[in-house]
Amino acid sequence: MLGAYRPLFSAPGARRFVLGSALGRIAVAMFGVSTVVMVSRREGSFALAGAVSAVGLFVFAVSAPVIGGLVDRHGQRRIAVPLAVFSTAVLAVLIVCSANGAPAWTLFVTYAASGVVASLGTMSRARWNRIYRDDEERLHVAMSFEQVLDELTFVIAPVIAVLTSTTFWPETGLTIAAVVFLAGTLLFCSARDSEPPVVPHAERPGGVAVTRPGLLLVAAAMTFTGILFGGNEVVTVAVAQVDGQEAWASVVLGLFALGSAVSGLVFGARRFRSSIVRRLVVGVLLMFLLELPVLLAAGHLPVLAGVMLVAGCATAPTLITSMALAQRLVPVAMLNEGMTVVLTGLVVGVSAGSAISGVAIETLGPTRAYAVPVLASVGALLVALAGARALARAVAGTEVPDTPVQTSYDVVPAAPADRPVD
Repeated sequence: MLGAYRPLFSAPGARRFVLGSALGRIAVAMFGVSTVVMVSRREGSFALAGAVSAVGLFVFAVSAPVIGGLVDRHGQRRIAVPLAVFSTAVLAVLIVCSANGAPAWTLFVTYAASGVVASLGTMSRARWNRIYRDDEERLHVAMSFEQVLDELTFVIAPVIAVLTSTTFWPETGLTIAAVVFLAGTLLFCSARDSEPPVVPHAERPGGVAVTRPGLLLVAAAMTFTGILFGGNEVVTVAVAQVDGQEAWASVVLGLFALGSAVSGLVFGARRFRSSIVRRLVVGVLLMFLLELPVLLAAGHLPVLAGVMLVAGCATAPTLITSMALAQRLVPVAMLNEGMTVVLTGLVVGVSAGSAISGVAIETLGPTRAYAVPVLASVGALLVALAGARALARAVAGTEVPDTPVQTSYDVVPAAPADRPVD
């Protein structure tokens, strides 16, 4: 199975941008957990902690499509590096504010401003698109690898964030995340040989990616998926703290991401004959069925850890399929922008899930607050079922292949696929 992924790294510059992207994404995955732990420990309020985290995620979500369009127009390095420097500086101010007991509004303002960054995940996927433009099978493997990398960061990040923020001072996790994020972004952008070239203005289609048929349906399904993620994260931290076993939060969240990573590896190594829309519907159905038992296991952390490991197995295939749909539904010149629309839906959901769960924890109690992610999985399923026909029509009406590519990459010859992924 792992042999399917090894050839990806034969491309010049691949190892460097993958390492930089991995470091940066680990840091980004630490931001939310680190902030929730930091604020809840300093201020004693999960509602405030969830609200601060939600505002930062919301700003990222709103700005992401705009920044994605700027990346398409001006190049990754010119946009990502200045924004990373700015974000790191603002996070330093946030850390100082938290440590010195500054008013709550300063936490909102600084964490919100830190969310204006370029998405390393979408930029990394765009690089794979450039490299393997003619090899659809290998491109499917590359996109699956990207999702597995996302999931592995969510295995590592909660462990580092929770352990450092609870073992040392509350700001430790966010401090580490800020430094690693800047270093990872700089390393990623230093791999210039794999950076996609800027699409000339004359060759760009009119309009914006969000208006492409079907794209908002995918984003809506991802919004509910994000609520599930945000809810799981905040509620799990609360359940562990109430039981006096804060370290268990990192274990439970790490196992959820580990289950997703393993399923993503298996998913990426397989070829599929079923339609991409059907794969999305099956994915969200499994997400609901596997999340439901969390309500029963919430009162017992060891049992909850096992249930979350299984629940995570449905997430990576769903996210991989959603990003593949996003790439299919937009023109090549809008690739970054189109993927960030779907990412925006996911992040808005995480933001909402954090805020709603913070309130649910304080009104219903930590264990009953798991109703938030369970209901979110129901919402994702309803969107997928209701929109399946419209998505199928949108896919049939586009001339862009399942995983569209940007420009030729002559350094690495691409072998034709034996048969299409779908």
